[in-house]
Amino acid sequence: MLEPVIASADFSRESGRIRKSLHGSNAVPRMSNRNIYNFGPMYADMKFTASRTHDWALWNPGQRIIDTHFLFPLPKADPADPANYYFDATDEYFAQCAEFGTEVFYRLGTSIEHTKGKHFNALMPEDFDRYAEVLAGIVRHYTRGWADGFHYDIRYWEIWNEADLGPQMWSGTLAQFEEFFAIVLKRLKSEFPELKIGGPAYCWFAPEKFESLLAACRRREVAPDFISWHCYTTDADNLIAQPAKARAFLDERGFRETELCINEWHYVLTWEGLHSKVTEESFKRAMTGPTGALGIDSAAFNLAVLSGWHDTPLDSAFYYGAGEVGTWGFRTLLMGWNKNYYSMKMFGEIVTEYPVRIATASSCGSVYLLGALSEDKRRGCLLVSDYRGERNALVVAVSGMADAEVSAVLLDDANDLAPVPVERAGETLILHKNGCGSAAFLLSFRR
Repeated sequence: MLEPVIASADFSRESGRIRKSLHGSNAVPRMSNRNIYNFGPMYADMKFTASRTHDWALWNPGQRIIDTHFLFPLPKADPADPANYYFDATDEYFAQCAEFGTEVFYRLGTSIEHTKGKHFNALMPEDFDRYAEVLAGIVRHYTRGWADGFHYDIRYWEIWNEADLGPQMWSGTLAQFEEFFAIVLKRLKSEFPELKIGGPAYCWFAPEKFESLLAACRRREVAPDFISWHCYTTDADNLIAQPAKARAFLDERGFRETELCINEWHYVLTWEGLHSKVTEESFKRAMTGPTGALGIDSAAFNLAVLSGWHDTPLDSAFYYGAGEVGTWGFRTLLMGWNKNYYSMKMFGEIVTEYPVRIATASSCGSVYLLGALSEDKRRGCLLVSDYRGERNALVVAVSGMADAEVSAVLLDDANDLAPVPVERAGETLILHKNGCGSAAFLLSFRR
């Protein structure tokens, strides 16, 4: 007996454009490892459209890059004097980004500091106005050519990261951070009105924290061009729903032009084994197997979220795939490729090859669809992500492609983009899974 239709895709009905700005990351190939493990080709395969610079100093040990205390090591020096800055290593890294066509989203401030007790980098600046001048020097170097610099098209500049986390990221109070944020924002907007400047990359979307931050901005008569926050979860629907809540929150307060950016997000089953109580067993539970952070549940979650965000007001997003290997990386510890890599490779193909979005619908809570056409409408694709689904087969009604050849690849616990047959019954396609659980199919249509 044929399973009931649970989803549909209509290639004759266009529904806007594929949102390239949702396919950002916090990763680029490591500068220090290019001659040992060349991650470049694999990074290029994922086709991320932009990369956020947070924690780049951590993924490049020994390199004095990105963070303000590396670029301007003497906080009491004159920020108007180019001789007090060290740009060389970051200049080289940005040249590497240019090789891959990756747009840079620059986080101003510091990487996270996982020390206990005394901290050295995640310190509240002693003089907010002086620090703002230092940041202006950094922006000027990379966008106005100052200090033998560049005229890069770096449009987005983020003020700090996760000040609400505590001393790992900010040693003062949140009230002090709000004052700092507003001072820096106003200073940078005065010199660089054409750039998008915002933040604050809070740990999650907490309306009461943003309410207070925006009040500080109002007092100084300045508005952020974007607000940003993070989310680590296994609840795909909650993550998909956050932008609509944030948009309503901003609009009600008169910040209708302020963009929305989720610039750290990742599937996390449990923090035990990742950031606390790390033992062999807790690490295995958090990281390995189908439900771990490197497994198929994580990959299907990624694709579900990226698909779902297309129906939200989210302006940009950056996956916290950061290093090459380990907790937030794309390689396994044995230097193979984990499921997150393959999920981003699937989505990267859609972003680069199929710009025209088509209408899709799903009546099954675990199944998320995203369909698109090439610009000439001769080729189409359909991404079907089943996140923790209990069905053995997914039945999808597809219209507008009756005369097209169709092929498919499967990502599941046992397969990494393996070609699989597609069963057709008129305009209905049956996608057979290898049992229940998470899986994702990418279907290609050619007229």
